[in-house]
Amino acid sequence: MTKYKKQNFTNTFKNARKGMRLSLKSERNIRIHMLVGAFVLASAICFGFSISKICILLLTISAVISAEMFNSAIEFSLDAIFHNKYSRMVGMAKDIAAGAVMVVTISAVLIGVLLFAPEIIELFK
Repeated sequence: MTKYKKQNFTNTFKNARKGMRLSLKSERNIRIHMLVGAFVLASAICFGFSISKICILLLTISAVISAEMFNSAIEFSLDAIFHNKYSRMVGMAKDIAAGAVMVVTISAVLIGVLLFAPEIIELFK
């Protein structure tokens, strides 16, 4: 039992789209990640990457954007609970969430280097 009204399938997608719009509107880093992701995918298509490599890039890009969205959700939730008052524990939680985003982003960069380096080296031969 829950005090919230049960949602139908359509409302679930409507809420998800709303969450995407909110994150794009309010979070500069998500917009940057989206822009970089679009550039990476366009570059992969220009280089003629295989479907497998493009799938790896899509999963990597979505992991970075999802991590950034989770980070934002954690920050908004903690700010709401603690009414934007400073708390050392809240600061630590936010730093850990930001660190998780950094881990995923560094992994994404390494994956990008591994996938694109051979193609770029081949260009300059």
